Amino acid sequence: MFIISILSILGCVVLDQLTKYLAQIYLQPVGTMEFIPGVMELRFVLNDGAAFSSFAGARWFLILFTGVAIAALAVYLFWKKPESRLERAAIIMMIGGGLGNLIDRVRTGVVVDFFATTFMNFAVFNVADCFVCIGAALLIIYVFMEEQRKSKKLHGKGSEAEHGAS
Repeated sequence: MFIISILSILGCVVLDQLTKYLAQIYLQPVGTMEFIPGVMELRFVLNDGAAFSSFAGARWFLILFTGVAIAALAVYLFWKKPESRLERAAIIMMIGGGLGNLIDRVRTGVVVDFFATTFMNFAVFNVADCFVCIGAALLIIYVFMEEQRKSKKLHGKGSEAEHGAS
């Protein structure tokens, strides 16, 4: 599992960095181009902040925060060794996405964003952001499912005890 996890994380980082490279080569010269009419366009943006440009200009804080978050997730992934595929996939995606944006912040001080929704006003984002958000959503789903499983197990044992006592 260690090798598969490392390769999966690297896959996330490579996909993110490749799409950012392509955005710089093909999108930066034109600025914006239609992608999915009425839904999404490709818009070249250099973001020196976090989501929705929060913490703009706080490069070192964002580098430190992201580094600590990635380290904590890595410790969890490689030492706890989650047995659930869903939980493992979620952690891998968050690490890979975090590393993708961390590389940009360390290397240039800004993150390349290029996906922009046109059907609603939303932040411009990139592949790494997708990995982080999807990973976080999967982790929430996993935690919810585990809580449901534990609750059913707990209530199941309680009702069996009640029925056995009567």
